[in-house]
Amino acid sequence: MLNKKAVVLLSGGLDSATALYVAKAKGYKCQCLIFDYGQRHRREINAAVKIAKKCGCAYRIIKISLPWKGSSLLDKKKKIARSFGSIIPNTYVPGRNIIFLSFALSFAESIGAAAIFIGAHAHDYSGYPDCRPEFFRAFRKVVLTGTKAGAGNSGIKIITPLLHKGKADIIRLGSRLKVPFALTWSCYLGGKKPCGRCDSCYYRNKGFKEAGIKQI
Repeated sequence: MLNKKAVVLLSGGLDSATALYVAKAKGYKCQCLIFDYGQRHRREINAAVKIAKKCGCAYRIIKISLPWKGSSLLDKKKKIARSFGSIIPNTYVPGRNIIFLSFALSFAESIGAAAIFIGAHAHDYSGYPDCRPEFFRAFRKVVLTGTKAGAGNSGIKIITPLLHKGKADIIRLGSRLKVPFALTWSCYLGGKKPCGRCDSCYYRNKGFKEAGIKQI
């Protein structure tokens, strides 16, 4: 019988929400992992919880500490700089996807899940080294060589359904899948409304415009 359990990394943004709905559309029974890692605000955590509930999926909030900071998303004393992909932005959190995928891998193996879904994509956020195709190829080797599931040849798939899509393509896909974009939060700041100026807001606004879909 096909194992249809999956662990989904859910941040509360539109990319991870779309990845969750892709997993659900493929017939997976999803368990969502939401990370509270000391980020600047809780808006994205609250958004992730709402999305998981809307999708009818179980979720866990995992609280971890990164006391060494190293990112403007962790250190409120640092101003969030605008880069738009020209350099690795100061919003990069050192080793974040490695850490998140390691937790997801441990969880997936413990519950006998067959797959892990992550909403990373290389196009708009090419400045993040842990969103590149070569990173995920390398991590798949980690799964095969460093886990009981890998040693037993059953493996756990690392599925990146959005990796080669631009933001507009992701929004079009999410729209077809009825992703509740209104529940998602993209802004790096935690105000009552999105700032409209940070990289994340810029790409979100640009994506909706290019997709020909009204901003939600």
